[in-house]
Amino acid sequence: MIANSFVPKRAFFTRGIGRHQAKLQSFELALRDAGIEKQNLVYVSSIFPPKCQLISLEEGRAELLPGQVTFCVMARNATDEKGRLVGSAVGLAFPTDNENYGYISEHHAFGQDESEIGDYAEDLAATMLATTLGVDFDPDTGFDERREIYRMSGKIVDSASAPCVTKGVSGVWTTTISAVVFLL
Repeated sequence: MIANSFVPKRAFFTRGIGRHQAKLQSFELALRDAGIEKQNLVYVSSIFPPKCQLISLEEGRAELLPGQVTFCVMARNATDEKGRLVGSAVGLAFPTDNENYGYISEHHAFGQDESEIGDYAEDLAATMLATTLGVDFDPDTGFDERREIYRMSGKIVDSASAPCVTKGVSGVWTTTISAVVFLL
């Protein structure tokens, strides 16, 4: 039997922006901005565990210890071009029944504002969840219309995202991160 101690019980959204001449240092500064720079981050894929509770950023960060192995789903993007719009977002789709799992998506793009990048990340997560739950929909319709179909199905209750978008600055790397961080 596999112990369920690795199934997260709580999770929170965070995001950050970092700028530095070195690309790696700009990533580190984005982690600092997000409040997760002291963690040993382990990237996991796209499942939001059954019965997992979404908590506030403040509650989540208060539980983190320096050096702790911390699981997360992270979207990350960077540019060194002045004025280039750079962004990343994680999207989360929640099933109506919390005994079922949800989906988390990662999206990174250039030229999309916060609304566009957040909606796209939510759309990805909701569409992945809808297909596993057998929700009948036309993939060619817009997300707003599909969102209503998902909710009316009674199988998907909501979606959320944590978009992080900014403009690049001349002479430095600009990094954006967006993450769902899990707590065991």
